[in-house]
Amino acid sequence: MRYRLIPGTELRVSELSFGNFIFGSFMWGKGPADEPEGIRLQNRAFEMGVNFFDTADAYDNGRAEKLMVETLRFAGRENIILSTKFGYDFYADPGTEGSHKERKQDFSPAFIQKALEESLKRLQTDHIDLWQAHNIKLPQMNDALVDALNNLQKQGKIRHWGIALGPAIGWREEGVVALKDWKVATVQTVFNMLEQHPGREFCELAQELGVGGIISRVPHSSGILQDLYTENSTFTDHRKFRDRNWLVYGLKKVEKLRHIQKRHGCTMGQLALKWLLTWPACVSAQPNIATEAELNEFVAACDGDLLTGEEMREIQDLVESDFGLGADAHACDVKSSVSISGIARSSYQKGQSVPSLPFTGPEHKFTVGLAGARG
Repeated sequence: MRYRLIPGTELRVSELSFGNFIFGSFMWGKGPADEPEGIRLQNRAFEMGVNFFDTADAYDNGRAEKLMVETLRFAGRENIILSTKFGYDFYADPGTEGSHKERKQDFSPAFIQKALEESLKRLQTDHIDLWQAHNIKLPQMNDALVDALNNLQKQGKIRHWGIALGPAIGWREEGVVALKDWKVATVQTVFNMLEQHPGREFCELAQELGVGGIISRVPHSSGILQDLYTENSTFTDHRKFRDRNWLVYGLKKVEKLRHIQKRHGCTMGQLALKWLLTWPACVSAQPNIATEAELNEFVAACDGDLLTGEEMREIQDLVESDFGLGADAHACDVKSSVSISGIARSSYQKGQSVPSLPFTGPEHKFTVGLAGARG
């Protein structure tokens, strides 16, 4: 296992991170019966060199955070970089079991103070290493929130803070504000070989600014980059919301990457992680780890075997040309948290306009190269 320093912090995190939402929610078809296996895999991951564990208070209304307690004891609190998230008021809006509907959010200073104290109780610790604003939207980003987070940092209850973007692929505006204006420690976003935007821009911007690290979630494009599916595969969890073209054309795209996979003598799932880690600003990748076999596979990918500059350019060209498969093969469009008219796209912020976005006019084009690529 190799480790990367998050710029601007003292946090040196494993290139592979363990996100325990798979055992702490129903979003991946898992549930409470998986709790013992989740804890066992967390402990095994630590034994294999993983020191970066990510959870959230909203995952099954606090249960996922509780899954970390035994692992913190097993590893020793000082040996783990612990990340969790805040911003969903599941106390007032607990949601429905198995539902994928977004719930009420609250980023007020008073609420986040309460949320932090509750997380610390559930995690049975006195501090959190990385605290992330969970699926924050542009209208919720304000100076009062920054001041509150900085104050909690001064108190020592959080060491560093960042943002986790979603739920859909996108939220480019939030990532740019967080990196350029807030100088956050991390931005967590959907980022993989097939769905490169806006993660690629975030990596380029973070490298350009010299601040912040990018955490990749969904690094395997919901399993497409793991050779798990056929065109006849069906889904009952969150993957059922994916466009069918994601499956049909995703399988074709994978075959166009097969020669690079074979060149590196690895699985497609490992190649997906190596591609991410070739980006210098990508400090850690967070795949779904459901079995010990997957844990072994993903740990083995963090061996320093990066892609060459030529390979990175070839993959980028394939993505930009939709792999030569036509418009129907285009990756999921990047969504914004605000409409073109400036109205927030959120059922909890109806009619709230954003008077001035930080980037009007032509999009900024980043030109920072792939310093981490071989060759």
